[in-house]
Amino acid sequence: MDLYEYQARDLFEKYGVPVLPGIVADTPEEVRAASEKLGGVTVVKAQVKTGGRGKAGGVKVAKTPDDAEEAAKAILGLDIKGHVVRRVMVAGGANIAREFYFSVLLDRANRSYLSLCSVEGGMEIEQLAVEKPEALARVEVDPLTGIDLAKAKQIAKAGGFPDDLIEKVAPVLVKLYDVYKGEDATLVEVNPLVLTGEGEIIALDGKVSLDANADFRHADHEALEDKSAADPLEAKAKQHDLNYVKLDGQVGIIGNGAGLVMSTLDVVAYAGEKHGGVKPANFLDIGGGASAEVMAAGLDVILNDPQVKSVFVNVFGGITACDAVANGIVGALNTLGAEANKPLVVRLDGNKVDEGRAILNDYNHPLVTLAETMDQGADKAAELASAAAA
Repeated sequence: MDLYEYQARDLFEKYGVPVLPGIVADTPEEVRAASEKLGGVTVVKAQVKTGGRGKAGGVKVAKTPDDAEEAAKAILGLDIKGHVVRRVMVAGGANIAREFYFSVLLDRANRSYLSLCSVEGGMEIEQLAVEKPEALARVEVDPLTGIDLAKAKQIAKAGGFPDDLIEKVAPVLVKLYDVYKGEDATLVEVNPLVLTGEGEIIALDGKVSLDANADFRHADHEALEDKSAADPLEAKAKQHDLNYVKLDGQVGIIGNGAGLVMSTLDVVAYAGEKHGGVKPANFLDIGGGASAEVMAAGLDVILNDPQVKSVFVNVFGGITACDAVANGIVGALNTLGAEANKPLVVRLDGNKVDEGRAILNDYNHPLVTLAETMDQGADKAAELASAAAA
């Protein structure tokens, strides 16, 4: 489970990580009151579970409560990569002298933990990794010993920190690891970790992902799931027991089986490179029961995503044969009626594929295109999405 920044900030404070005061607000009036309470310069920050908030206008500095209220009016309701801002955090301002980067994460490939650290923070970590890979230190962390003060100093030194800063930063890195270990996280990231003009080290922005498999050890984690601010598409999918994850692309994906859907995401992303850089808009696994009801629910979720410009249905018929899948698609389109208003590319394979294709050919819906292969279907869906987005 990914946390909002304000939730990460609260966890940091719980473990003694130095943070600035912050107040969560849902309306411009609440933002004004929060700014008055904090006093001085404040920062109004969109609370969404995606990056790029600053570039999208989701972070604004306010010198007065009036400025904060106006900033909130501009930020609330903003769409940032498909995530609508419904809540902001008003944080105290900081006199920033230098910005750093630190994270600790689960390294699944090596079945270990990994720390990333750099004396050059502030920019997106992906950008730093590409433009200055030598500035980003990667240090393996043994899960049995973790990050103590000596290990923290080793990490900071590898990240390029001078000796005087290592002494200041290392204790904070230890506490950030305490958050990671104590909360069963898969990621704890601070960007930026800052040195203020007063010589303090402060976690200015935080990202935390928690391992849902460890929820049985953390009864308090359930309260961190903010249902009131949940993405409406994910909430709708949850109502229908659909395995759905919203992404930030333009091609809606429906498949049966997690492995097939993951492969479809990769193939669509690759095809999108040739068609204006379009990407998958979601992960949606309808499982083995591709009935009309399940297909209608899946299409209803995807077609209501304003970012989606085309849909790729990629199904391998097994226990549920392709003719049943095709009937499910026909039933879904009939049920949705005018809401089914985006091009649909369908690739069927496996049990009773000929019968399934015949059903869709006879149906002859103007927005449905049949594809012979997954590559062909992905390419066509990416092409249609690119054309619609132009």
